[in-house]
Amino acid sequence: MKKRNAILALFAVLLAIAAFGYMVMYGVGVDEVGSAKGIHLGLDLAGGVSITYQAVGEETPSSEDMDDTVYKLQQRVQGYSTEAQVYKEGSDRISIEIPGLSDANAVLEELGRPGSLYFINHLDHEGKENYDAAGNLNKTIEELIADGSVVLTGSNVKEARAGTIKDGVEQKNVVDLVLDEEGTKKFAEATTEAAKTHDTIMIYYDGAAVSIPAVQSAITGGMAQISGQKDLEESEKLASTIRIGGLKIELEELRSNVVGAQLGSEAIARSLKAGAIGFGIIVLFMCIVYFVPGFASSIALVLYCLVTVFCLDFFDFTLTLPGIAGIVLSIGMAVDANVITFARIREEIAAGKSVRSAIDEGYKKALSAIIDGNVTTLIAALVLGVIGTGSIKGFAQTLALGIVVSMITALFVTKLIIRAFYALGIQDAKWYGKAKTYKQIDFLSKKTLFIVLSVGVIIVGIVTMIFNSAKGNHALNFSLEFLGGTSTNVTFNEDMPLADIDSKVVPSIEKITGDANVQVQKVTGSNEVIFKTRSLNVQEREAFNNMMESEFSVPADKIVAETISSTISSEMSRDAILAIIVATILMLIYIWFRFKDVRFGASSVICLIHDVLVVVTFYALARITVGSTFVACILTIVGYSINATIVIFDRIREKLAASKEALDKLVNEAVNQTLSRSIFTSLTTFIMVAVLYILGVSSVKEFALPLMIGIICGTYSSVCLASAIWYLLRTKVGAKK
Repeated sequence: MKKRNAILALFAVLLAIAAFGYMVMYGVGVDEVGSAKGIHLGLDLAGGVSITYQAVGEETPSSEDMDDTVYKLQQRVQGYSTEAQVYKEGSDRISIEIPGLSDANAVLEELGRPGSLYFINHLDHEGKENYDAAGNLNKTIEELIADGSVVLTGSNVKEARAGTIKDGVEQKNVVDLVLDEEGTKKFAEATTEAAKTHDTIMIYYDGAAVSIPAVQSAITGGMAQISGQKDLEESEKLASTIRIGGLKIELEELRSNVVGAQLGSEAIARSLKAGAIGFGIIVLFMCIVYFVPGFASSIALVLYCLVTVFCLDFFDFTLTLPGIAGIVLSIGMAVDANVITFARIREEIAAGKSVRSAIDEGYKKALSAIIDGNVTTLIAALVLGVIGTGSIKGFAQTLALGIVVSMITALFVTKLIIRAFYALGIQDAKWYGKAKTYKQIDFLSKKTLFIVLSVGVIIVGIVTMIFNSAKGNHALNFSLEFLGGTSTNVTFNEDMPLADIDSKVVPSIEKITGDANVQVQKVTGSNEVIFKTRSLNVQEREAFNNMMESEFSVPADKIVAETISSTISSEMSRDAILAIIVATILMLIYIWFRFKDVRFGASSVICLIHDVLVVVTFYALARITVGSTFVACILTIVGYSINATIVIFDRIREKLAASKEALDKLVNEAVNQTLSRSIFTSLTTFIMVAVLYILGVSSVKEFALPLMIGIICGTYSSVCLASAIWYLLRTKVGAKK
């Protein structure tokens, strides 16, 4: 690279930083696209709309029907935000909380009355018209049901999907329906009759006709298609309406309001401060340890952070505490890609290569480890994003975004800056460093000790969980997100700032519950505050009321308590487990394909299971609350650990292809040669999380502490266990005789 080009390259990078910095601050266009202030925040960070529905009818719905309705509503409202929550309140109520919105009426208007969808024949059995061309009914729904004119209800529709089909040269917008067994039979009978005269069947939802398609032929296979929509957006809206109307229970609005953030502005301010301090420490660390390459990577990291913030708003992601975890992990991986490369450059310089050749060769040799590590984590993120729900989907989105952006900045931007500095005259090897020779640690000789230690810790965790269960407690300290709890609405005599609630009211509630997991939401425009706690018994509810009356002068009639279900339903838990299993299998297959040896993949998966079990042991021993952030914590550790393991396996693979030395010596050399990378990457990521723990509020601390344990555990398993397990599988399983 010539000096002129080097100056232009640095100018281009600085210009990109300035441009993205401006867009992050002010956005682009009248809509201010890409600005930090435009990022959608979750309920925990920004609050949103809260709506409570009540089941229509005198009979109390069954628990199974309520659970089914909750799950289907969860799928529906994720169109507003991946972080939307749906849960039962009492025996016949369902609450929906959608972050980032401030107009409850708009949501109510769009959702209408869930579960009130009907398919109605145009003609009754006597040939009389049930509705006119405009969709006005001549009878009530009750009368139409009584005389058999209602062909199906929405609950007979299993799926409704919008799409397009090709009809000759014309593209048609359609909605595809899949019916259940009962609906298939009823629809076949109705459409057979209607097809004789090309009659219509109206789809009626919440008091109005949403579609009146003509029946062209009998539909007997349980699959129907509605056409005639002017565009795909109209098809999407119709499909969405059919899904929301396809609930087993009909619901009507009971109340709606706008609620404030669960964590409050103080939590956000502290988290941002922690992020800035942590980032500053990482930049200082990289510059001190890696000199010129470290400074170059720091510039690239600044661009990475700005591009990530811009993309969060551009792609309409919802940022929550788990989402922040995804960003923390991707920052760690961005640093990791640079550390892997810089270590390679130093090795090449130590081998006698010129600085210019060392830079080129370092990037070339580091490429496979960087790609494999990031792709395996990206596979997990994509699967979690497709199959997962709620906070898991939000975590997956931010992680996938971070991985893509970090790879671009690490492989291209940092490399461009380093080459530019070299072209401008910074060519002395002392500014790039030289790999030092340290005494080799014989990790394999200690493999039995490592394995026994790990198994011992896991056994302690299992025994602790059994002991907790035997005492009548849950094996883990599950939060109300998993177990449900009590939601208490308290209307204070005056508006109380959230900071005062956190410092004065919450500690008093914690004394009653003996649990630090208290969620607080202020209802905007009123003195009402919602406190969500674990389930309170009669004595605890009485103590709660007495405390509010004696300490804050709240009258008893201004305190209303209601039992609420978990926000993480069994279906959501099932989806999460399925997503993790599928992601693990795909990672195993990818590693098998790339390394041409299934034992590499098997060793990686064993280490992942080990890391998860050790962190669960920590949760069991410390009785830290297991809530929605628990899933994000586990996923962060899995992504972090697999990346570290891949780097070591990549070095083993390289040495296997180039060396004929004894296998145990080869493995030890590979682990030792990547040891500095393992330590430094863990240290930088640990710093980010540790600062978050030191400066964060209590709920943030409960997330950061196990994450720090996980980082340490992930590093330990990658360095001490992964290669040892692979060595044992290689020599004991499928070894050549």
